[in-house]
Order: sequence, then structure tokens, then C-alpha cells
Amino acid sequence: MCPSYLLKLYKPMFDNSKRAFIAINDEAEVCLIPKMANRHGLITGATGTGKTVTLQTLSETFSEMGVPVFAADMKGDLSGVSRTGGNKESVAKRVDGYKLGEKGFEFKGFPVRFWDVFGEQGHPVRTTVTEMGPMLLERLLQLNETQGAVLTMVFKIADDNNLLLLDLKDLQKMIQFVGDNRAKYTTEYGNISPASIGAIQRALLRLESEGADKFFGEPELVITDFMQTEQGRGVINILAADKLMNSPRMYTTFLLWLLDDLFNNLPEVGDMDKPKLVFFFDEAHMLFNDMPKSLLEKVEQIVRLIRSKGVGIYFCTQNPADIPPVILGQLGNRVQHALRAYTPNDQKAVKVAANTFRSNPEFDTEEAITQLNTGEALVSFLDEKGAPQMVQRANILPPQGQIGPITAGERDQIMKQSLIYGVYEKLVDRESAFEILSQKQELLAEERERAEVEKERIRQEREARKLQAEAERERRAEARRKKEERGIVGDLLEQVGRSATRQISSQLGRTITRSIFGAFFGKK
Repeated sequence: MCPSYLLKLYKPMFDNSKRAFIAINDEAEVCLIPKMANRHGLITGATGTGKTVTLQTLSETFSEMGVPVFAADMKGDLSGVSRTGGNKESVAKRVDGYKLGEKGFEFKGFPVRFWDVFGEQGHPVRTTVTEMGPMLLERLLQLNETQGAVLTMVFKIADDNNLLLLDLKDLQKMIQFVGDNRAKYTTEYGNISPASIGAIQRALLRLESEGADKFFGEPELVITDFMQTEQGRGVINILAADKLMNSPRMYTTFLLWLLDDLFNNLPEVGDMDKPKLVFFFDEAHMLFNDMPKSLLEKVEQIVRLIRSKGVGIYFCTQNPADIPPVILGQLGNRVQHALRAYTPNDQKAVKVAANTFRSNPEFDTEEAITQLNTGEALVSFLDEKGAPQMVQRANILPPQGQIGPITAGERDQIMKQSLIYGVYEKLVDRESAFEILSQKQELLAEERERAEVEKERIRQEREARKLQAEAERERRAEARRKKEERGIVGDLLEQVGRSATRQISSQLGRTITRSIFGAFFGKK
């Protein structure tokens, strides 16, 4: 809590110890110690109890500290933080009722940068397939263990052959190439079944139909662009998530990738006076649905270690039970809005939520959770030593920015005035696995075509030689036949000649004989 004697020393919603004024009740003000803000936090409560407004108030508070913020905007409501508030009568009454103006409260807008995976309501956010990695892609594609192992092999083969996997078509082409040449890789990398290749390709087609092809590519997001300040105030980075939420697994995988990128690229900074970045993970219950053990262990590692890199993670969900115990135990700063207890399961959930707080003897925590009004919450932040303070029942301060969305024209104007406008808007498609493998396939196709042409030439030559040989055989056979025919005719002629000669000789002999004898006897 903020000591009451320090109220007159407030500098816009901070006391002289730079503790941030977050909530208030009739007895005290509840403050968040900036040095403990990177010990992570949790915002919970049923739908319609004020979680989004609390998220906006905390975002504004961190911005005032000079801490950049990243938050997903499910309905577009958070975009109002960029405009001066006071547009709600209920907010004005609360400001007057608690005399917040005397404590430094004023309606104002905050520096905002809009982002959108689809590039429609903000600067495009992209990463490469390689940077996403096989583990997160396995979850995104909903692959089983065997299919995930094959996907990991594909990444390894691509890496060993210096093939860049930048966008979705690179991965599709690489998987096709590995599938076509699986016999070549089986000995070195392990069995690659056609069924697994087919399953991965079908999952990629489904992912592409959901718009993931716009997420993978270049220019890749430079994570430090999320960590900017303007005039001493942290920039509030707002991700348009209304369309992205149509694919919950893509939404959660995208945010996991961001956390992983922060974890891998930010240097160790140890304990700081305030975080370098605060990351709000809204609809966190979807993150842990059906999460494999290996990935849960990775998330636990990130949450446990990323605070030493100056990053605070705040999960937003309906009930603390939505968060695995290994993660929940690391969330030191808690804001619990109302929960309903109409059924035995609801009552059990309320009991679980109550047990996550350090109890306050002034009220029953479990009972209070069901009685909270909209905008009211049970709040427990860490003290200077990192121990949870006793839970307080208090009203969350109203936002200083506008409650509710801004217009499309206002959003477009803010985008065009951004210092990074034009940096991510144009897609870059440099040579990568798709182009290299396509070229290789073209060369192979040309070689196959040349081989087919050569094969056809050889076949035709063989056919020609065969025809020539057959013609030669026929010519020789004809010659033999004619020769044989000439031989038969010659024999016949010779026989006829001999017969004729004999006949002529015989006849001539008889004629001569008659002549001789006729002459002899005639003379007598």
C-alpha cells in the first residue's frame, strides 16, 4: 500500500518512492513497486468484470514508468489508450469520488504502435520458419510425435544443406523434396514415412488457408522495435487479435514465439529498478490447452528466467486454475476480479482462486471474490522484499486514456506517423529453399528430358539398325531365291537342250541314213 502521508508528494500517479498507484479503497491506496514488476503477474476474472480496463490501466502505468508494453487487443477496445480519456460518465464520477485529480490523475493519451499479423490494422509482424523452429511449428500444425520427429528431420536436412526456410512455401517445397528423396536420407536421418510427409503437407495447407502465409517471411520483426520510448514514456505495442483469434492455436503459438524470441535475444541484466518490457498474454487459458509436456517445460523455463532479462509477463484469463501450478507459482503480482459460483465446479474454482492470495483478516477472501463489483478487484502485489502483500479489496483506477476503440481513420493516422512506417510493410522474397529446390528440380527435369531424348535417339538408331538388318536379310534371301530360281531354269534348259540335241541328232542321223541308202539303192 502507498503510505497516506505521501499522497501530497505524488508525481503523476507515483509516490516519492516511485511506487505506481494502481487501486484505491476507503482506507488506502494499493501500489505496485516497479522493481518487482518483472516478477510477473496474473489478471483474472469472469467475462465483463473489468479485466480489459485493468489491463489498460496497468499498460498506462507502465508507460508512465518509461516501460514499453506489449498487449494483444481481442476486440479493438485497447486502441483507445492512444486518445485522451474521460469519455465515460462512470469514469468521471470515480475520478471525482476518490479525488484522483489531487493525486496526479489526468486524462491523456499514450504513445501507441499498432501491429497486425495480417498487416491490416497495424504494421505487419513476420518471422521466418527457421526462427519459429520445429517445436512451435509442431504445436501449430497439431502433429503427433512421429510427425513432429519427421518435421525436425526436415529442418535438420535443410540446415545441413544450407537451405533457408524463410516462408511457408519454402517449408512446403522442402518437405516435398525430402518426401521425394526419402530413400536417400533414411540411413543418415532415420525413417521418413510417406504417411507422415502427407500429414505435414495437409496441415501446412490448412495453416495457409488460415492466413499463416502472411506471418512467415521477411522482413523479420526486430524485437527491439517493441522496446521503444517516446518523450520518456514507454510505447504501448498493441497487436490486433480479433481476426487472429479465429485460429486460437496460431494466436498462442505466435505469442509463444515472441516470448521465446525475447528470451533468446535479450541480454542478462539482473535486478533493475523497473522492467525493460512488460508482456501481457491475454486469453492465457488457450495457451495451456493440450500443451505437450516438452513445450510446457520450455514455457516454464522462459517464465522462470526471463525476468533476469528485464521482462515481466502478465497472464490474463478467467481463473487461476487455467494456469499450470508450475507457472502459477511464479506470478507474484495478482489482480482478481469477480468470479461466479453458481455450480459446485464454480465454487471449487472460487476456492482455488482464494487460496492463491495471502489472506487478510479483515474479510473472507473466498466470499469476497463472488461479491466484487465491476471494476473492483482483490489485489496483492509484491513488497520490497519480494513477498506477497496481504490481499486488498479495492477499485482499480480508471484509465487515463479513452475507454473503447478508436476509429479506423485514427488508427491509420497513428500508423502513418509511426517511426517504423514503411519498414515492415513491403514483403521481401529473397532466394531460399523454394527457389533453390525449384531450380534444382528444373535442372533435374531438364536432365531427365535430355536423358529421355537420348534414350529415344538410341532407340530409334537401334530400330533403324534393326530395320536395316532385316532389309539386308530380305535382300540376301531374295538373292538366294533368285539364284535358286536361275539354277532351276538353267537345269531345265540344259535338260531341254540335251533332249533336243539328242532328238535333232537322232533325226538328223535317220535323215542322213535314209539319204545315203536312198541314193545307193536308187542308183541301182
